Amino acid sequence: MASTYTTNIRLTKQGDGDNANTWGEILNNVLSLVDQAVGSYTTITVGATSSVALTENQGSADQSRSAVLEIAGTVGGAHTSIFVYLPAGAAKTYAIKNAVSANTTASDAVVLRVAGQTHGVTVPTGGVGYFFTNGTSVNTLNAAGFSAITTTQADARYVAITGSQTITGAKTFTSTVTITGAVAFTSAVNVSGPVNVNTVTLTDAASIVPSFDAGNTFVVTLGGNRTLAAPTSANIGQSGSIRVIQDATGGRTLSYNSAYQFVSGSAPVMDTSAGAQSILVFSCRSATTIDAVMLHDFK
Repeated sequence: MASTYTTNIRLTKQGDGDNANTWGEILNNVLSLVDQAVGSYTTITVGATSSVALTENQGSADQSRSAVLEIAGTVGGAHTSIFVYLPAGAAKTYAIKNAVSANTTASDAVVLRVAGQTHGVTVPTGGVGYFFTNGTSVNTLNAAGFSAITTTQADARYVAITGSQTITGAKTFTSTVTITGAVAFTSAVNVSGPVNVNTVTLTDAASIVPSFDAGNTFVVTLGGNRTLAAPTSANIGQSGSIRVIQDATGGRTLSYNSAYQFVSGSAPVMDTSAGAQSILVFSCRSATTIDAVMLHDFK
């Protein structure tokens, strides 16, 4: 009886009476391939092409049997993505790292696909995660650090928002989500609990320069007569506040860059008594025009 092979990791199944006096060698090879499937780390080097098909061999070493795959190399050409094709009809779990670099005209995102399919899962630059394939499609087990989440994930534990990340489709987060940096929403966001916004402390200096990409809520304590400079990285529609506190001496004044526009064109007068607090509420009409109003006399 001729030898056959297992479906998913292609191990040799010896037939009755086959391989007399050599069956032990074949068994040892099977054990080596099991070792590869369970614990091996294989680097797949991509080059100028936009796709690579993992090798798959019946009863001998190959790339697609490995437990861990590192996709590496430098990609040339203006490719939208690098496509890595897994064997069709074989179910398997992989740990995959995207270590690809690209020239200035190419993308270094990796898309995992099953051979013959046009859909897949994106592994962005530096992304590391677990994936499984049923032989037809690829799914994400854990997308920590990924910039694209394409599977339904209903818990914030499965979305680590570090760097730039795009979340597509409806998502419900049932635990705390902490976001550092700017966030852009292109559709409705419903919040049923509190939204806590970190307050950014501005550096007190002769010219105080707020960086609007650092947050929306700011605070500064005046240690002398100051000027509020035009903000950096202002975005149209961005709004927030700057809490201005007098130091223990008081009597500090605040003048404003021409980027700030006030009601009737008159700069506000704030409370200058020692320890007094005033709040400048702002809304960005454009990147260079900031509409603002001062609230003061808090007791």
